[in-house]
Amino acid sequence: MAHGPSILPEEIGSPQPVDALLRPLRRFMRFEAAGGVLLLLSSVVAMVWANSMFGHGYHQLWHETNLSFKIADFGIAWSLGHWINDLLMAIFFLVVGMEIKRELLVGELASVRRAAVPIFAAIGGMVVPAAIYAAFTWGKPEIRGWGVPMATDIAFALGALAILGSRVPFGLRVFLASLAIIDDLGALLVIAIFYTEDLQFTYLGAAGGVVLILIAHNALGVRKAHAYFLWGIVLWYLVYKSGVHATIAGVMLAATIPARTRIDGQGFTLGVRSLTDEFVRAGDHDSDVVTNTEQQGVIKTMEIYCERAQTPLQRLEYGLLPWVSFFIVPIFALANAGVVIGGGGHADPAAADAAAAIDPAGATSQGIMAMLTEPKSLGIIGGLVVGKPVGIFLATWLAVRLGIGVLPRGVTWRHLLGAGFLGGIGFTMSLFIAALAFPDPEQLNIAKAAVLVASILAGVGGFAILMTGKKVAQSENGH
Repeated sequence: MAHGPSILPEEIGSPQPVDALLRPLRRFMRFEAAGGVLLLLSSVVAMVWANSMFGHGYHQLWHETNLSFKIADFGIAWSLGHWINDLLMAIFFLVVGMEIKRELLVGELASVRRAAVPIFAAIGGMVVPAAIYAAFTWGKPEIRGWGVPMATDIAFALGALAILGSRVPFGLRVFLASLAIIDDLGALLVIAIFYTEDLQFTYLGAAGGVVLILIAHNALGVRKAHAYFLWGIVLWYLVYKSGVHATIAGVMLAATIPARTRIDGQGFTLGVRSLTDEFVRAGDHDSDVVTNTEQQGVIKTMEIYCERAQTPLQRLEYGLLPWVSFFIVPIFALANAGVVIGGGGHADPAAADAAAAIDPAGATSQGIMAMLTEPKSLGIIGGLVVGKPVGIFLATWLAVRLGIGVLPRGVTWRHLLGAGFLGGIGFTMSLFIAALAFPDPEQLNIAKAAVLVASILAGVGGFAILMTGKKVAQSENGH
């Protein structure tokens, strides 16, 4: 996992009044668990809102507020919730795709031996939960939701590890992050293959043509983000029209974004040193950088060196990550975590009947216990709370026993069991797959309740196991 810079951007140059105003926000955003905290708050707000006297307004906002977009003969008219789940989440999957590509090229997954253990763990953590779900729903229509308990929510899982601090070794964070990335890749394949509507091969072929154009851009050395962004919009529309879920376009786009630098570290160092000397020679005590044309030229050249020492994939991922962590994922939770329990928060039957025309899920909602004893609920809870830790633990044990890989430095089997439970926090991806698997509002509501309960149980279990362990020595914690 990457560490932040030793000098923060706001510390460079003279302080400005806006720095003082934004300092609390910047401190919060630098907190490793900040994304998870915001995600949790959004989920709580959604639950309270959906079950309050304003519950019908929650449904109206996300499902009946329509936004239309049209250019010539091309257009889309969707509800606000649909735009969030299909467009904003495509950006989420773009970032996921870039993370996967980076890890495969230069990260923990670049080495087969280093990647072996998290790959085994991720496969075990997907197969066992799916099998447990299938056991509860075999022969029933609900079997379609077998993909729901397969996913791990990386924001919550890594956020929990951040809160635990010295209770967990640094190697466990790397292991869980790698596992979650592979897990995301598995979930993406499941969505693309098993939750795809009727294919429209004309649009699918056109989408393939756009991918070839993007690959050509990469091969020709096109490095400007806007070129990929514009073609990415076209790709997203064509994938949506093809019947494949539109969010998969984000992953397809990520695979084509260049991950090469134009100069290496040595070339960058030599170039910047030479420019620094030139910058000093071009100045004098009476001149201002703003009016010194030679120094301005040096600065522009330095910017080119900085741009060519980074990859377009790095720059785009770094630029999008705060938007995904602090806006897209929380707004997704706000729009999707509003599970309606016992009539959607209406105190009397008349109010519930009046809301039925607005909120069909709220009109037929069952009590929480009845919801959680449904076969699909038992399958989801069993898959996430039992299947995830068992699958991750056993698959890792098998990989180590066969000599395919080793546990990260400082990681014990107790740490691994705790991480396995944290892997059972499905949340974002599980809710997303649930929405694909259960188009019926009432069935989706039940599945959401199961995901939320399972994620809480798994998170508490993992936190308790890791919290009661011994503190880790600094030498084992990456310091």
